[in-house]
Amino acid sequence: MTKSRTRVGPLAAAAGTAPALDVDALLDDPHTRIVVCCGSGGVGKTTTSAALALRAAERGRRVVVLTIDPARRLAQSMGIEALDNTPRPVLGIDDAAGGSLDAMMLDMKRTFDEVVLSQATPEKAQQILANPFYVALSSSFAGTQEYMAMEKLGQIHRDADYDLIVVDTPPSRSALDFLDAPERLSSFLDGRFIRLMLAPARGPARLMSAGLGLITGALTKILGAQVLRDLQTFVAALDTVFGGFRQRAQQTYALLQARGTAFLVVAAPEPDALREAEYFVERLSEDRMPLAGLVVNRATRPPHGDLGADEAMAVATRLRDDPSAAPTAGLLRLHADRARMVERERRLRQRFTAAHPGVATAVVPALAGDVHDLTGLRRVGQLLSDGALPG
Repeated sequence: MTKSRTRVGPLAAAAGTAPALDVDALLDDPHTRIVVCCGSGGVGKTTTSAALALRAAERGRRVVVLTIDPARRLAQSMGIEALDNTPRPVLGIDDAAGGSLDAMMLDMKRTFDEVVLSQATPEKAQQILANPFYVALSSSFAGTQEYMAMEKLGQIHRDADYDLIVVDTPPSRSALDFLDAPERLSSFLDGRFIRLMLAPARGPARLMSAGLGLITGALTKILGAQVLRDLQTFVAALDTVFGGFRQRAQQTYALLQARGTAFLVVAAPEPDALREAEYFVERLSEDRMPLAGLVVNRATRPPHGDLGADEAMAVATRLRDDPSAAPTAGLLRLHADRARMVERERRLRQRFTAAHPGVATAVVPALAGDVHDLTGLRRVGQLLSDGALPG
């Protein structure tokens, strides 16, 4: 794994504080070609991806952000009416540094169709696209989204004129399923049932055994002759068309392990989200994927002043019998609640750091409202760059 971009040395981790993630150094590094944001649902991963892409573009890079998350917030925040499988320019960015920003959302069926059209003859492609088994697989089969995410990322990297790709992955642990796509697809294509269905196409009829004939006859009775023909046609198409996809997916997997890729794990300052973040960090380490660091979103801002939670509650308690001091007592209780929340989140981050010392971290404070435009994304980008709250 590559080393995280940090602004402080390893002594910080020994002291219980994570080294600070230097987001700008990561984005400005010309060797950084792919940034993958992963994390559980509801932690601000889509917003983080968009903010990183915008900041990189306004610092001079040619950027595309690819969202695999089915949520539509990215399009709204970037002022685009709708995202689809084609990169769309984001208008209104500051291009004084020479950068640009495009955005797109993965359309898994369209990507699947593009693979078929690029790998098969026109006549064969139309047969595949009209096949009912293909329609079902390309629209709703479990894992198709992850397979196509690998394909689209590889396409963009090979064909498009971008020097940085930011990938916003699906929520929860399925975000790392695309790492398994090549092996899963290989296992599927090499499975016993697939080999059985391909036997008529791969060899002369005289090689068909009596046992296979009996199985085919039984399947015909169960499925019907037309359904069986459709299934055999589809399986043969998989064998001829998706061997190339399997190879490209494996190439994309190697690309994700390369020096130019950086994974950012995004979490919220909550026990469940940070446990998920630990899973991501451990899985990335097992697969030798380059981890850049952890982004903790929506952290509670420390209250003003040096008054501790216990002190604030003690003063509030003394004022409770004085009606004229009720507003002050209420403010002190709010101060105490916030101070306790800050301390609780600090302990959670320290627990993560103790388990994973050296993982560079950026802590982003919660905003007063939702992010819904470029101004909001710039604000998030600046907070990511600032990178740390006290403690």
